[in-house]
Amino acid sequence: MIEPLSSDGSLPLVVTPVEGRTLDGYLAAARHYAEAFLPVSGGLLFRGLPIGSVADFESFVGGFTSSLVSYEFGSTPRSRVQRQVYTSTEYPPHQHIPLHNEQAYTREWPMKIWFYCGQAPEEGGYTPIADSREVYRRIPACIREHFNRKQVMYMRNYGNGLDVPWQKVFNTEDPAVVEAFCRTNGILYEWKADGELRTRQVAQAIAVHPLTGETVWFNQAHLFHVSNLEPAVREDLLAVVAEEDLPRNACYGDGSPIESDLLDEIRDVYRSVAVQFSWQEGDVMMLDNMLAAHGRTPFKGRRQILVAMAEPCRAGHPC
Repeated sequence: MIEPLSSDGSLPLVVTPVEGRTLDGYLAAARHYAEAFLPVSGGLLFRGLPIGSVADFESFVGGFTSSLVSYEFGSTPRSRVQRQVYTSTEYPPHQHIPLHNEQAYTREWPMKIWFYCGQAPEEGGYTPIADSREVYRRIPACIREHFNRKQVMYMRNYGNGLDVPWQKVFNTEDPAVVEAFCRTNGILYEWKADGELRTRQVAQAIAVHPLTGETVWFNQAHLFHVSNLEPAVREDLLAVVAEEDLPRNACYGDGSPIESDLLDEIRDVYRSVAVQFSWQEGDVMMLDNMLAAHGRTPFKGRRQILVAMAEPCRAGHPC
């Protein structure tokens, strides 16, 4: 059975099984629902399936695709749990993670992303989602056109106890491997005097979905920009490092600063379209990563949400 989670028909659509089948027995129906409804809704929530372990989750996801991907050039602390299954994030429970599309800060991203609830938290810990088409529609046209023309430059400084070390981001201890990756992906890199790495990359602000042809808001300027930090945290951080040495920041593609008030408008749009629900253990949420953004709210108690990703797509190329 498939039905909207909420009465307004917004994403996600909830898929619940007929009782009595094995997990393998559900896969054909699950694939059918994904093919028919994911390009329309942007997100499916599979609830009530016999998924009780990481192995079950990996097996379920493997039924949709043979192209699971590793977490390369990541921006959030994650650990590999099993082959291509990772923790969703290891940011502390009190931190809020704004809505965003996975790896929209770079020129290659996964088209599909799955979240599995191994343990639901006592309180909070939602994974809010938002329709990226609706985000695009609600952002004023003048802002859309401005960002589309200028694009977004992402600046990152790794390590130094302030952000994820470059060794973990690039999954290597070899600077030559890092440099080769950067050259291949149009990332400017610089080894600083202290041995740490700084990168810059210009990426899209808006994208067109390769299957549906719909335009989506697809960047992480609002998340990377220094204005995303709490004022006290921002003040303390800038007292320790220069702005160019912030762990992450964003500007326009030409290097000019992004106006904070524009980013506030964009954040307001995300908040206005966000949908959230309480996790139930065994839930699997499948998102089209271009059609749906995701985030995380603070929580109490132990929480285990795992993630798997698939189908790499490169900007300007068929996926």
